[in-house]
Amino acid sequence: MISTNDIRAQFLQYFESHGHRILPSASLVPQNDPSLLFTNAGMVPFKNVFTGQETLPFKRATTAQKVVRAGGKHNDLDNVGYTARHHTFFEMMGNFSFGDYFKAEVIEFAWNLLTKGFNIPAEKLLVTVYADDHEAASLWKKIAGLSDDKIIPIATSDNFWRMGDTGPCGPSSEIFYDHGPSVAGGPPGSPDEDGDRFVEIWNLVFMQFFEEGEGKRTNLPHPSIDTGMGLERFAAVMQGKKDNYDTDTIRALIEASADLLKQDADGRFKTSHRVVADHLRSTAFLISDGVLPSREGRGYVLRRIMRRAMRHLHLMGSKEPVFYRLLPALIQQMGHAYPELNQHKALITETMKGEEERFSALLGRGMALLEDEMNRLSSNGHLPGDVAFKLYDTFGFPLDLTQDVLRERGHKVDEAGFESAMAEQRQRARAAWVGSGDSTVETVWFDARDRFGGTEFLGYVSEAADAQVQAIFRGSDELAEAKAGDEVAILLNQSPFYGESGGQVGDHGTLTGPGLRIEITDTQKKNGSLIVHYGRIVEGTLKPGMDVHAEIDHVRRTAVRGHHSATHLLHEALRRHIGEHVTQKGSLNTPDRLRFDISQPRPLTDDELKAIEAEVNARIRQNSPVETRLMTQEQAIESGAMALFGEKYGDEVRVVFMGNEDEKNRQAYSIELCGGTHVNRLGEIGLFRIVSETGVSSGVRRIEAVCGAAAEQTIRTSDDRLAEMAALLKVTPAEAPARLAALLEERKALNAQISSLQHKLATGEGASSSETINGITLAARFLEEVNPKDLKGLADGLLKQISSGVVALISGANERGSIVIAVSKDLTDRFDAVKLAREASALMGGKGGGGRPDMAQAGGSEPAADAVFAMIRKTLAEG
Repeated sequence: MISTNDIRAQFLQYFESHGHRILPSASLVPQNDPSLLFTNAGMVPFKNVFTGQETLPFKRATTAQKVVRAGGKHNDLDNVGYTARHHTFFEMMGNFSFGDYFKAEVIEFAWNLLTKGFNIPAEKLLVTVYADDHEAASLWKKIAGLSDDKIIPIATSDNFWRMGDTGPCGPSSEIFYDHGPSVAGGPPGSPDEDGDRFVEIWNLVFMQFFEEGEGKRTNLPHPSIDTGMGLERFAAVMQGKKDNYDTDTIRALIEASADLLKQDADGRFKTSHRVVADHLRSTAFLISDGVLPSREGRGYVLRRIMRRAMRHLHLMGSKEPVFYRLLPALIQQMGHAYPELNQHKALITETMKGEEERFSALLGRGMALLEDEMNRLSSNGHLPGDVAFKLYDTFGFPLDLTQDVLRERGHKVDEAGFESAMAEQRQRARAAWVGSGDSTVETVWFDARDRFGGTEFLGYVSEAADAQVQAIFRGSDELAEAKAGDEVAILLNQSPFYGESGGQVGDHGTLTGPGLRIEITDTQKKNGSLIVHYGRIVEGTLKPGMDVHAEIDHVRRTAVRGHHSATHLLHEALRRHIGEHVTQKGSLNTPDRLRFDISQPRPLTDDELKAIEAEVNARIRQNSPVETRLMTQEQAIESGAMALFGEKYGDEVRVVFMGNEDEKNRQAYSIELCGGTHVNRLGEIGLFRIVSETGVSSGVRRIEAVCGAAAEQTIRTSDDRLAEMAALLKVTPAEAPARLAALLEERKALNAQISSLQHKLATGEGASSSETINGITLAARFLEEVNPKDLKGLADGLLKQISSGVVALISGANERGSIVIAVSKDLTDRFDAVKLAREASALMGGKGGGGRPDMAQAGGSEPAADAVFAMIRKTLAEG
């Protein structure tokens, strides 16, 4: 029996041999279509190629594309486990022509691969064509030799494919496999077409028109091809099965579930095993593509899938988390084709385990409530909506999980009552918000959150994505449109832009579209989960509902996340070198620096700073991968994680692991709760350098540092300054420190000499250079460049020389005036040095003065020596 893995490989190799480029599966999170929750078809990654917005360096491609249909228009969740062919996750095989070959070639490729490559008997195959597509019908006759009864015209949209209300479109042709008359069902287009006899295995789409709206179509200049073959459905055909769940890959997962729960794979819990096997695949692949369980958006769909599987595991008797224990079986089956399962094994495991632990704690009580309520219902009664809402709000039961349980007992939910209860809760929350005193502008974001839900953040795994404009604001005013020159705040349904929080600044970048360009200069997080993009419209007109391409400034984000990751390493190095008392009191991570405030009572020494810097750089050089896992707060703390100052954490937290395991026997060197963006490997941080350590307040020290390009620039600037200094000293940079030290010693000696000479100059002439006024000796000197700090000593010495009298010394150093007045003890009852100093200060352009009656000092903006000395002479003459 050919395996599913072999079918996938043979399909891709066949088209590679016919000039097609094999491309890896794109992410399950669409990067080019904001209208889609998940990648739901093989052509999604090529949408912009088909519309002409993007060109590729090749004309042919083939892929095995991961697909999830569990939300929005394509939602198969309710049917999974109950039918033979519904899945939340499946693989879509496809071959694509971008303006290269068309109908004849694709029909020949398909027919030859099926009948010659996979050896399917031609009589087992039949096709449908769009009723007006006579060309396709003629080609099937010519190439495959099919008779008219094997070519079925279909007049409905089932055989006419559209990308949307406008855009590329065209007829399609579906290939069916006939299981034979022993299986009930009729051919496509017949009243019995929903039976299992005829199974669609491949759809060929001929994109030859452009839909312009209102029924108007034009021919595409370069028609293209898009095909899709569901691998699971085709594997069932190739393996002689009539149920996708009996194929080798899915059956292996069902048996792993049965072995784990010790239940018969085909017994009373057959449906539960099928649900678990399907949901295991969608869970693991969504997490590996960056989706994590949450209360909204893609994360909420993932949570619904996970909790539905967990409820079935509980139904089969599991009393503790077991879902994650099935991951090795999935990796064994699909890990070779999809290596991301192995690469993200730790994240997938921790997320699955943590989610099941959280749900298990609520499941028992929630099921007890549901059982009580179901026992009260009549045979066809509906569960009250307020009960369903309580299960959702209190016990974490998604509505479809409650519906799933009720279906098993033949009941339904009053969905209108559920929505009414949900609306009442929103109204209460809004009233609480408005009553909290927040500004009018901020309440706008609450209303927006209520209307649109949170913004889906794509920035952990992507730096660019298409998005849809939900609303435009200027202040508290919502705008119907904004034009070039307008400064606005923009809400998108999804965004790669990081909104400022946790010390990490918001992203900058651009929003673009046809004839539109907006420069985003700030991004903020509002009301918990709204990402608000602030910017200026440079070109074009922006309206709600428009699609835009959102792209962050890669260079800036790279620098920011480097500084952010370095902060984590710095935090741990500080705790190891300074002590466990060190905790974060605040931080800022920008493109050009990091600022980190810590609890620390004393300054750090130079040796401590050097050791901390060296340790951080050593960890960077290890270049180990940075891992992020989703955990409960309790699990995070048990793992040794530290919560960061200023962050608000919910039941689930992102935990960032950096560096290799070490002597502390922890899982990593640094483990912190953090919702920010980080480098993939520590080596991306580059060089780390501490530039300052200062005090902020009592018991809080601030460290500023740079890394990467900013660190290089800091070193380059220091080198330039050293080279400039060395040139001035006429020595090499290596000799500069010694030469500077010698010059400083010389300067110290010269200053001592100058001070001595100034002292002699001030006092050398003694009493002979003084004057007598009213019988009082006055020694007045204007010492032009004497340091003001030396005036007191000089005045004291001069006063001793004259024995009795008044000394007044003025310095004009630094282009200001400073005065010291000394009065001998025998004259202080007649002349107050403080009063004289204050009067002198007023003349010098200053205010005040102070000291003792026998010695005082003052200053001003200018020396004014002549005026000051005249005032003193007059005072002595009058006294």
